[in-house]
This record gives sequence, C-alpha cells and structure tokens, in this order.
Amino acid sequence: MPSPADIFSIICLVPVISGSVYSILSVWTIIRFFTSSRSDLKASDGFTPPVTVLKPVKGLEKDLKSNLRTIGIQDYPKYQVVYSVQDTKDPALPILQEIQKELGSERISVVISTVQAGANGKVNNLLGAIEEARHDIIIISDSDTHLRPDYLESLVAPLSNPDVGCVCTLFKLTRAERWFEKMELLTINEDFIPSVIFAQVTGASNACLGPSIAIRKSTLQELGGLESLADYLVEDYELGRRVWTSGKKMVILPYVIDAVVDLEDWRQWWNHQVYWEQNTYLARPGAFIATILIRAVPFALLFAMVRVGDPLGLSVLVCAIAVRLLTAGITSLGLRDAEGLRSLYLLPLRDIVGLIFWLLAFTQRTVVWRGVEFKLTSHGKMVPLGSVTSKQ
Repeated sequence: MPSPADIFSIICLVPVISGSVYSILSVWTIIRFFTSSRSDLKASDGFTPPVTVLKPVKGLEKDLKSNLRTIGIQDYPKYQVVYSVQDTKDPALPILQEIQKELGSERISVVISTVQAGANGKVNNLLGAIEEARHDIIIISDSDTHLRPDYLESLVAPLSNPDVGCVCTLFKLTRAERWFEKMELLTINEDFIPSVIFAQVTGASNACLGPSIAIRKSTLQELGGLESLADYLVEDYELGRRVWTSGKKMVILPYVIDAVVDLEDWRQWWNHQVYWEQNTYLARPGAFIATILIRAVPFALLFAMVRVGDPLGLSVLVCAIAVRLLTAGITSLGLRDAEGLRSLYLLPLRDIVGLIFWLLAFTQRTVVWRGVEFKLTSHGKMVPLGSVTSKQ
C-alpha cells in the first residue's frame, strides 16, 4: 500500500507536469497573439477623432515628470490631457503645473478635486478629471506609464469599429532596481501578462487592463458611469465585464506600454503581491483557484523534498526549472523585456514565494491600498477600515 509520502509525491507531480505544459503552450499563444491579423484592430481611413486623456496622479513616483510628459508629446492631431490630483498639497502638483506651462493650457488641464464617491481612490480622482473632458473618446492612463509617440493613434484605432466598446493595451514593468522590484517585475512580465495573452487566445476568459483604457464617454455612461465603479477594488475588470456582457467587443491590443515599478521596501512589495492575488481571486475566483495546477516549480521543490533529494526528485526539480526559465526567456523576447531577461535568475524563487501569496489570498480579507486598509466583500467591493501607515 502506498505510503502518505508516496501519495503526496504523486499529487505534486500533477502541477509539475501541467505547469510545464502550460508554460510551453504560453509561448505558442504569445507568438500567435502578436503575429495574427485581426480586422477589429485596424482603424477606418482618417480615423483620428479628438480624445481626452485622463491621468490621475497621487504623490511623487519614480520618473514621474518624464512619464507624465510622454502623453503630452504624442503624434496625434487633436487631444486634451487632464492631470488630476485630490489634494492641493500633493507634491506632484508643481510637476503637473510645469508640464502645463511647457505644453500649454489648450492641451494640458490640471484639476484639483476632492470628490469621494467611494472607496476606490483612483476612481475618485478620475471623477474630478472627467468633468473637464472636452471630447467623447476617453482614455484612462496611469501616471506610472511611459508612452511612445504612437500610443494614442494605436489605442484609438479599434474604436472606429462601432461594435468595439472598450480598448486596452498590454503592459510590462520597467526600471526595477532592487531585488524586490525585480520580483515585482517578474510577477507581471513573466506570469500575469502571459496568462492574459493565453486566456485571450484560447478564449478561456476575458480581461480589461487598467493602466491603459480607451472608451467612449457615451458608452461609459450607458454602463453606469465612473461613479458606479467607485467601490470596486478591481474597477478595471468590472468595467470590462460590463462591456462584454453588454454585447460589445473588448479589445486587447498587441501593443505593449511600459509601466515604471516603484517600491519603497520589501514590505511594500509583499503587501502589493498579496493585494494582487486578492485582486485576481475576487475578479475570477474559479480561474484563480485553477492556477494551483500550473505552479510547476514550487511543487517540483516539494516533490524533491519528499523524496529527500534522490536522483528522481532532483531531476524533476531541475527539469521544471529549466522549462520555466526557457519559456520565460522566450516570453521576455516576445515582450521585448530586456530587464526580465536579466532578472530570470530570481524567477524560481519568485514562483516558490508566489505559492505563499496564493494561499494568503484565501486567508486575508483586508487589503492596504494607498495608505488605507479595506475589508473586501464577496462581490469585490471595498469597505474602508481606517488609516494605516503602510503604502500601496
């Protein structure tokens, strides 16, 4: 009769095998995603309508001025940028005013608003900004993104198709300088984004990525408006869910923008990883639970430990790590992620610690977000518990 150790080792082999197969299939989906031609990505001739870009800002971030300025120097005929803060003493405000002075108030607007429609600080900030929007097409762009000059043209193009309700772009993290920032980068670039592409290509699930979204103001109002998103932790996913359940198309472009990673210390990284896993769990609980089957490296380690490091156990561990590193390297090349390639030596450790974060998503029902602790409801809404010192 098999011993408990034998049974456990067999169980461990399931995610090792399925996770390795998933890694290989992910490479195929990434290649297909970036090489396939889709008609809904192309604009009608001469489709460059005026747009308004909303840039919610809170506090100083790494490379803030450089990042914010990239949206003001786009190769696009007519557009408005609205930078918004919620505090007259926000240290980012002088930077916004400098950019406005440089590029002109006709293009750049700066808004200070104290709207508090719900628990989500980003949505509150956006509500102040959208009041100044002069155009129907709205682009929501995070403050930590560094954008190429063709960003607006690429993002707006699919909206020439009236069946398209919302457009978003892929993103990758950059400027990871310390070990915990590199771990954060690997989580997004080598784990989350490949999973989004895999789901998109296979039709396993839908996604809406918050750092870069384009939508018509009229469509947004039909879906309930920004106000209705103000208490959602995962407001981008909720917006996307409303789009695809309304019958309109949700487009993810094969266009990758850069987002600058900026973490103060390892504790902030740890809190943010737990927050990220809770995000995913609340948005797609079934899919999140299923990810236990693709965590090859940590279960290969458990398999080797149960077998006390015998040749079979070590061979399985080495093979699992080799497949993971090889496929992640190919993914990095596909995303043009040079930093990810240089940080791959940390990926096995990130995968092992990632299993801890996965478990914490089930045990912790609060999250720290922008300095405030929130209780999470079963529907993905946030209820503030009070101020804390940690920062997200």
